[in-house]
Amino acid sequence: MGATTWQIALAMITLLCWTLVIYPYALYPFILRLLPRADIQPSGVLPSTVTLQFCAFNEGAVLQEKLDNIEVLKERHPGLEVLAYDDGSTDHTRDMLASRPDLLQVIDGAGRTGKAHGMKRLAAMATGDILVFTDANVLLQDDAIDRLLAWYEDPEVGGVCGTLRYINPGESATASVGGAYWRLEEKLKALESRTGNVMGADGSIFSLRRELYPSFPDTVLDDLTVSMASVFAGRRLLKVDDVVAFERLVSGRQDEFARKVRIAARAFHTHLYLRPQLRAMGRLDKFKYRSRKLVRWFGGLFLIVGALSAFLLAATFSPWAGLGFAVVLAAAAFAGSRIHNGPAGLVTETVLALLATLIGVLKAARGQTFVTWSPAKSR
Repeated sequence: MGATTWQIALAMITLLCWTLVIYPYALYPFILRLLPRADIQPSGVLPSTVTLQFCAFNEGAVLQEKLDNIEVLKERHPGLEVLAYDDGSTDHTRDMLASRPDLLQVIDGAGRTGKAHGMKRLAAMATGDILVFTDANVLLQDDAIDRLLAWYEDPEVGGVCGTLRYINPGESATASVGGAYWRLEEKLKALESRTGNVMGADGSIFSLRRELYPSFPDTVLDDLTVSMASVFAGRRLLKVDDVVAFERLVSGRQDEFARKVRIAARAFHTHLYLRPQLRAMGRLDKFKYRSRKLVRWFGGLFLIVGALSAFLLAATFSPWAGLGFAVVLAAAAFAGSRIHNGPAGLVTETVLALLATLIGVLKAARGQTFVTWSPAKSR
C-alpha cells in the first residue's frame, strides 16, 4: 500500500475516532431533536403514598442539612415515609439518624454491604406506592414530592427522574467540568424523555412505582438497574424539570477521577448483567442506549486511537512532523497535570474524565467491580 493510501486510511481513522468522541455530546442531541415527541396524557389518578429512601456512610458532615430538609418535606407531607440505611458508618452518622425517629426510620447494615444492598433492604420494607431514591448529601426542593406525584397521574409512567442542580460549579476546574458535563447530561435526558424513555437515572433524585422494583445482585449499579426496570416493563421513564434536587460537586481532581472509575466500572458491570433485557428493548430505546451509554464508555479508547493515528499520519509526511506532534502531546500532558484552572485545566479535566471512564470499563470487563463507596473528601 502506497504512502498516499496510508495517509487516507490514517486520516479516516483519526476523523472517525474523534467523531465518536464528540458524538454523544454533540451529534446525538441533534438527532434527538429531530425525533417526534411522545408527550404523556395525565389521567387524574394520583398515587396515594410515598416512601423516600437513602443510604449513608460517614455522612456526618452534611447530615444535619439532610435532616432539616426531611423535616421540611414532612411538614408538607406528614404521611411521607422516610427510610435510611446506615452502611456501617464509623463517624456519628448512625447516631444522628437515630436521634430523629420523628422524621425517619434507620436500618443498620451488617458492616459494609454497599448501596445496592441497602436500597434493596429499604425497598423491601417500604409501604409507599411510589419509591423515591436519593442520596444522603442531596437536598430536595420543598415542593419536590408534590410535583413528582403529579407526573404519576398517567398510569403508563413507571418512573420519574428529577433534575439535579450543583451548588458549587465554580469552585475548581474539576467542579467546572463536572458542572458543564452535568448540564449537558440533564439536556440529553430531557431530549430522551420527550421522545419516549430516558436511558437510566442518576441516584441523586429519581423514583419508581413500587410494583416495578426489580431483584438484582449487590454488585450492580442500583440506580441504573432500578430505573431501567420501568423501561423493561413497557412503562415510561421520564425526566422532568420541576422536581429539583441540590448537591455539591466534587472539587478535587483525584477524588473525581476515582469516583468516575468506580461509577464506570459498576455501570459497565450492570450493562453486562442487563444484556438479556437490553436486547429485548424496542429499536428506538436500543439506539438511545447505545448512543448515550456504549459510545461514551469507550470515549477514552477512541481518544487514544485517534491521537495515535494522528501521530502516525504526521509521521508519514515527515519523521520531524511525527516527532513534533509527539512533543506537543507530551508537553500538553505535562502542562495539564500541573494546571488546574482556566481553559487548559478544563481540557485536562475532560480528557481525564474520558480516561477514568475507560479504566472503569476495562476493570468491569476483567470482572472487577465496586460494591462499597466513601464520600469524597473534596465534596
